[in-house]
Amino acid sequence: MRIATWNVNSIRTRVDRVLLWLDEHQPDVLCMQETKVVDDNFPREGFEERGYSLSLLGQRTYNGVAIASRLPVEDVERGLPLADDEDARGIAATIGGVRIVSLYVPNGRQLEADHYQYKLRWLDALRAWLDEHHKPSDPLILVGDFNVAPDDRDVYDPAAFEGSVMNSDEVRARLQTLLDWGLVDSLRTVTDEPGVFTWWDYRGGAFRFNQGLRIDLMLASDPVRERIVSVTTHRDDRKVRKGVEKPSDHVPVTLELRD
Repeated sequence: MRIATWNVNSIRTRVDRVLLWLDEHQPDVLCMQETKVVDDNFPREGFEERGYSLSLLGQRTYNGVAIASRLPVEDVERGLPLADDEDARGIAATIGGVRIVSLYVPNGRQLEADHYQYKLRWLDALRAWLDEHHKPSDPLILVGDFNVAPDDRDVYDPAAFEGSVMNSDEVRARLQTLLDWGLVDSLRTVTDEPGVFTWWDYRGGAFRFNQGLRIDLMLASDPVRERIVSVTTHRDDRKVRKGVEKPSDHVPVTLELRD
């Protein structure tokens, strides 16, 4: 079973690129973030032609999460972890016996901003949602754009980013509460290598100079961890490709599990 996550940075802007990637890599499940479209306007046709059903939680212009699956989908839950959240940031479904959660964690903007406090509340609510709805022995995976670089290996210049909304002590502590609950960072089960980034700013030649962050994560419970075969970061999908739309500033990450 192959599960992928990708912050597509507007599905209507990049639908051809996403569909081309699906043709090339054939994941069973693709979790998407920042779809930036209401559900009625999601470009369904190309996905459905390829045998993918869609579970959507969108909004106009901002945010938005989705799950595309070639396997049967059960028990879709929308709007987690904050029940009263106006932003479309969390959707979950059971696929192939695994509870898969696609998340777009708030960015935080600046440490002094109200949005940063919202980010901290949101991450606290995510831990509370885990406590209420799941136990560590469940086959569970939380994937998506966490807007948190787990440690300094995941930041191209830790000194320059010290104390930022992506790697402040507070947000890293919130991420640690998810790991302490009973999840593991899937990438770190297969490699300790630094500099495996998933996001590069569009500005300043960041991708060319590999000035990136790893903020797109796949957090797995123990029953899923035991099945991990590989974790692949598709770096080449950050490159410009002739005849295809501009790339997202994020790249896909794929987790392969033993059946």
